[in-house]
Amino acid sequence: MSANPRPLVAGNWKMNSLRADANALAAGVAAKHKAAGEIACDVLVCPPFHLLTEVSAAVAGSGVQLGAQTCHTGVSGAHTGDVSAEMIADCGATYVIVGHSERRADHGEDDATVKARAEAAHRASLNAIVCIGETEGERDAGNALNVVESQLAGSMPDAATAANTVVAYEPVWAIGTGRTANTDEIKEVHDHIRKILVARFGDDGNGMRILYGGSMKAENADGIMAVENVNGGLIGGAALKAETFWPIVEAAL
Repeated sequence: MSANPRPLVAGNWKMNSLRADANALAAGVAAKHKAAGEIACDVLVCPPFHLLTEVSAAVAGSGVQLGAQTCHTGVSGAHTGDVSAEMIADCGATYVIVGHSERRADHGEDDATVKARAEAAHRASLNAIVCIGETEGERDAGNALNVVESQLAGSMPDAATAANTVVAYEPVWAIGTGRTANTDEIKEVHDHIRKILVARFGDDGNGMRILYGGSMKAENADGIMAVENVNGGLIGGAALKAETFWPIVEAAL
């Protein structure tokens, strides 16, 4: 696999947007992609579940891809309020985020659960974006690399490949806080992740994309994207407007 994987910039809309806003946002991102033509970067938007079908239609033919923010481990059944990976794929999505720090914190998802969700994504032929990252306390205690290594070991399916799995490093202390890890901190962790992936998955580990996901925005994207082993971004707040999202895509080119 390539040592320089094709970048991916994914917009995680989280629990934001009603239909009108979502359609406008999706149309705006789609228009910018169409205007840019063929670009050397994959672009992804991940709206809430209820908007998947509409956003799928809004970005159709533009080159923008569609993802969801989590999935259940089962195919179907008595799981009120849950959505399976197969249902997500049926809406036209090709990706699903699993193990985001907000899911780990708010819903008690542990590494085993995240791994099972990633396996469900693969079962439905979806690409899994597996999220990992340390808390502020863990970083301040000097345990960032150990935490990331442990989460990778427990969250990554054995059948993960460069073609079906992406890793997103999201330092919890830099999500939605406006605080961003500096480039030395990002490089240290991304290099460590790459080393672990190569040791476990060989050539596929060398080709897996590693995204940075901690308060990336237009103002800092160029510097972060230039860091070795940063292969794109998982974008939160800056993804809620096409005008703030697209400059991040441009930084990845």
